[in-house]
Amino acid sequence: MPEELNETTENIENSLEEAVSNESVPDVIIYEKKIDSLGRAYATGKRKNAVARVWIKPGSGKISINKKEFERFFARPVLRMIVEQPLNATDNKNKFDIICTVSGGGLSGQAGAIRHGLSKALLNYEPNNRATLKSGGFLTRDSRVVERKKYGRAKARRSFQFSKR
Repeated sequence: MPEELNETTENIENSLEEAVSNESVPDVIIYEKKIDSLGRAYATGKRKNAVARVWIKPGSGKISINKKEFERFFARPVLRMIVEQPLNATDNKNKFDIICTVSGGGLSGQAGAIRHGLSKALLNYEPNNRATLKSGGFLTRDSRVVERKKYGRAKARRSFQFSKR
């Protein structure tokens, strides 16, 4: 009886080794360019409640958001810096014209949504940038959103003021 068990375990081990050796290991994934007929790359970015649609095409570095100039739409330098982060990381500062439409949320959420969409559009235009964009965290959608208000509470977590009598 024990001899039969040894033979069956050896058979199973041999068949497993054959199966593992026959499997083909997939090579590196190759990402391809996604450009429309007008030579633009498109992507959608999201942050909080803001949604941004971003088109990029080769140009002088002009950025327009909702048909407004970049400096007029984002008056605060911090918001402009957030939007320009993927361009600076990939050394494409003045190489692309960027057209965005953004809706929902506040200015901070909109800046984050444009940054996310711009990163994805740069990836669609130049797939070689994936390593730098991924390491910078630009391709990850920031999933933090406002917590909902609960019943019996003033806000999401704040209680009503306590009254002793």
